[in-house]
Amino acid sequence: MKSCTKYLYFNTENRIDFINITPEIERIVRESGIQEGIVLINAMHITASVFVNDAEEGLLEDFKKWLEKLAPPYTDSRYKHNLTGEDNAFSHLWRTIMGRETVIAITDGKLDLGPWEQIFYGEFDGQRKKRVLVKVIGE
Repeated sequence: MKSCTKYLYFNTENRIDFINITPEIERIVRESGIQEGIVLINAMHITASVFVNDAEEGLLEDFKKWLEKLAPPYTDSRYKHNLTGEDNAFSHLWRTIMGRETVIAITDGKLDLGPWEQIFYGEFDGQRKKRVLVKVIGE
């Protein structure tokens, strides 16, 4: 059994952003030399997410609107967390909804994704440096 650990770093221009990281994950898997196994992709910050879905711009906008309805992006005292001097309570809630991480199978040295599946980094409190753990495990 082999393993390979890499990190991706993001400092988004926008506070809220969705970034397709599939090409970077494919590169890391290829460079690892692992042919059969799994890759874990994990947002290492509590206001960011990693998830798998369709790479269609309209859908990404739909995610943002849906999240805004579930947990409006209030930056004032309507959220108790914001009473601590923060203004990102909604970002924590969005991360809980969208998830912390994803695990993808590796088959014949490649990501074993469905026909439309892509891997995304969801940033919900950006404009500062954050990292994503990429752990490849297998043979």
